[in-house]
Amino acid sequence: MTSIVPARTAPARTRPAPGPAGQAPVRTVPAPLAPRARLFPSLAAVYRAQLSRARVARIPLLFVATFQSVGIMILMRGVVDGGAEARAVVAGSSVLVVAFVALNLLAQYFGQLRASGGLDHYATLPVPPAAVVLGTAGAYASFTVPGTVFTAVTGSVLFQLPLTHLWVLVAVVPLSGAALAGLGAALGLLAPRPELATLLGQLGMSAALLLGVLPAERLPGPVGWARDLLPSTYGVEALARSFDARPDWGVIAFFLAVCAAVGVLSLAVATWAYRRAAVR
Repeated sequence: MTSIVPARTAPARTRPAPGPAGQAPVRTVPAPLAPRARLFPSLAAVYRAQLSRARVARIPLLFVATFQSVGIMILMRGVVDGGAEARAVVAGSSVLVVAFVALNLLAQYFGQLRASGGLDHYATLPVPPAAVVLGTAGAYASFTVPGTVFTAVTGSVLFQLPLTHLWVLVAVVPLSGAALAGLGAALGLLAPRPELATLLGQLGMSAALLLGVLPAERLPGPVGWARDLLPSTYGVEALARSFDARPDWGVIAFFLAVCAAVGVLSLAVATWAYRRAAVR
């Protein structure tokens, strides 16, 4: 939604005010307003504000997300011995931490923000809508970094996978976080009620759990197609292939590029949903 504060105000036509006797009438011209804030400074301000606001409240939830992913890997350890299936379990469980925070919690946050009228606060500021969505999504995705790294290291030790190429998480976490955060924000902004936003966030996280942790080879055809539509799938595939003895970096780069494209698309949809919700 375009801010109600205009970037530039043209001088308004005013009627001459009557001056003192024998003097010319005085013309009043309104002073121009300050220019509209730029995208990147606004994004940084929203990011810092959201990060400081949610720091205390989200740390316990991050612990729950990490504990959940580690528990899933321990349960799967009794079923999966190694190979491609073990790599899929570790990669899917690591990205699941991102899905819990960036998708589930962000859908709930924007759903509550819309229901409580909190969007009106941002609408009165000269801040681009993209800065609000990107800054909030980035703040929520930042909470996933410690839990994702801990889950990936724990899973690698548990399934005896190499730790050499875990630096791929530097690309997997922000790209998967952007894709899932955009989806979560869109769900929260488009849901007519906050309860429905919470439900959609839970369903999205469940889809990331079932379609991301389970090996793709064991999924039936239609479910496999649904897996291809999930934004986090490409981050899971990139991380899973990095556990190979000789990773195919071309394929990994392809999956990361697809994840980046999906992230840009989902954030664009979230920005459109923000504009739509803010004008109502």
